[in-house]
Amino acid sequence: MQQLADQIKLWGKELGFQQVGITDTSLSSYEKHFNDWLEQGLHGSMHYMEKHGIKRSRPEELLPGTIRIISARMDYLPPDTDSIKVLRNPQKAYLARYALGRDYHRLMRKRLNMLAEKIENAVGEFQYRAFCDSAPVLEKSIAEKAGLGWIGKHTNLINAKAGSWFFLGEIYTNAPLPIDAPQTSSHCGTCTACINVCPTQAIIAPYQLDARRCISYLTIELRDAIPVELRPLIGNRIYGCDDCQLFCPWNKFAKHTQEADFHPRHDLQSSELLTLFAWDEKTFLHRTQGSAIRRIGYDAWLRNIAVALGNAPYEKEIIHALENRLPNTTTMVKEHILWAIAQQKLSADHARI
Repeated sequence: MQQLADQIKLWGKELGFQQVGITDTSLSSYEKHFNDWLEQGLHGSMHYMEKHGIKRSRPEELLPGTIRIISARMDYLPPDTDSIKVLRNPQKAYLARYALGRDYHRLMRKRLNMLAEKIENAVGEFQYRAFCDSAPVLEKSIAEKAGLGWIGKHTNLINAKAGSWFFLGEIYTNAPLPIDAPQTSSHCGTCTACINVCPTQAIIAPYQLDARRCISYLTIELRDAIPVELRPLIGNRIYGCDDCQLFCPWNKFAKHTQEADFHPRHDLQSSELLTLFAWDEKTFLHRTQGSAIRRIGYDAWLRNIAVALGNAPYEKEIIHALENRLPNTTTMVKEHILWAIAQQKLSADHARI
């Protein structure tokens, strides 16, 4: 079994995973932390987080017979995206770097299934199921237990040699593989860079995130109006947010992805806000085909860009673009456009003063 475990890790690297670890299904300490988070309502409208009950923290309840979990990570940071430069240019649109290329879910699950098939070819038929954000799984907790890194103060997983710019995926199995030593402690020390830099102060305490304030939640998960008091804090971030990773000291060790599918498409790494706001729904669907961005839908896309345009310095072109959208849009989007127009006019008044 030890030989098989070693071979699984070699196969994983051949398939494009940068690291593979193995752990058991005991997640009781993580279960309490997760349940406390839910009880405080910090998950906002993400009701799917509570829908499956204990299945998320008890893998054998999700897939009976599971006794081991193979956890794998894959780097996704594209090269030459000038992230901070784009973030500081209010006319540009900032999208979370993981979403610039093709949707990672399908690629990760395909590679995980290929890994499982290699195991099956070696030992014969065995029970397994591969996941990548496709079921109620405590992926970061599992990865920490499998020795892939530690959960940082921003609640993302950090690896001492690779930072945090990576995806996670799992294979649940009944194979009695030897387990790896878990990451026993955090190496964040006294650093609070992620807490200090968060635009909306969503990291309310070390290792505790209020999703309701997180820009990733506001621009991706939330389907209703973005709270007015949080709109100015979003800046030019129209899909997700990377600030807690961009300024994490451990990410000086991050490596750029070798996966071409994760490289930017349609110049989304540094597009102009006005260019993206001009997309009609047909263009949006075409340009986001095969992308994680498509799942938020066209209305949320326009909502997010309208907020970013409202936060940009005054330009006549911005007001014209916003006003031109008003006649043919939904009530929810219209609310954000009217807010953006008011912000633009306020910005113009301040400029004259």
